Amino acid sequence: MRKPSEKKQATPAAAESTPAKKTAAAKKATPTKKATPAKKTAPANKKTAPAKKPTPAPTPTPKAKADAKPESHTALVRRARRINRELAEVYSYAHPELDFENPFELLIATVLSAQTTDLRVNQTTPRLFAAYPTPEDLAAANPDEVEELIRPTGFFRAKTKSIMGLATALRDNHGGEVPGRIEDLVKLPGVGRKTAFVVLGNAFGVPGLTVDTHFGRLVRRWKWTEETDPVKVEAAIADLFPKSEWTMLSHRVIFHGRRICHSRKPACGACPIAELCPSYGEGETDPEKAKKLLKYEMGGLPGQRLKPPPDYPGKPAPPLGAA
Repeated sequence: MRKPSEKKQATPAAAESTPAKKTAAAKKATPTKKATPAKKTAPANKKTAPAKKPTPAPTPTPKAKADAKPESHTALVRRARRINRELAEVYSYAHPELDFENPFELLIATVLSAQTTDLRVNQTTPRLFAAYPTPEDLAAANPDEVEELIRPTGFFRAKTKSIMGLATALRDNHGGEVPGRIEDLVKLPGVGRKTAFVVLGNAFGVPGLTVDTHFGRLVRRWKWTEETDPVKVEAAIADLFPKSEWTMLSHRVIFHGRRICHSRKPACGACPIAELCPSYGEGETDPEKAKKLLKYEMGGLPGQRLKPPPDYPGKPAPPLGAA
């Protein structure tokens, strides 16, 4: 094929001034003329390295999407509430994972749950409540006997002091009844805001946010807040949701933290809200490997309660000492 410059040289005027025979000869000579430039341009072609195929850009992960630009407060509220809705569908059966029959039992169980699992507390409290069913009974108990009963929960000496102290306070200051106000609850020995909100939300129907280690870890991973102080975390999250959602939001977040979004190795590949999580990829992203990290009912294992709610889809926990 002739170059555009060569086509311009072979104009009709040149053809008219050249006899037919010379025109034919010129046509035969054309390949030779065409070949000459090719030799001259060959070195230029050698110097020009062939273009490498561009490496395809990796598929953007949820984290990359979230980090693309700063998130406005309005966008944060929308994303946070969407996560809550997604969790509500996944954990429609979310509930407090401590066995209790009344506010007193829930208060004692929550204090005992510090530095241990709800499962171990649930396996321990049946004998404790059978021996001391009321605040009056526990306040008059022998400390050594109480220590022996709650030993499986760990830190049993300090916990004995706390639960006997709060039982005494209930007997002496509240007529043997658990108060339904946070101002009164936090004055009881061993009771902080987290414990108070567990009791208020689940025994009295008063909305509250339970900022435990799971809750704090997840809301920071989701970039809902960067605060680490529980009181400041509570205030930041309360600003994102209506008060009516606080108690159930706490259950859903804690359920998710215990089953999928673990502290050391979250199961990102099995997470139902991976698309909305700016920390996606911190854990195992392979779906099959992630499934092996699931716990409790998500992993086909028993739950934490010996007496779970009727709608709980998993197996009850075994009693203490059972295989």
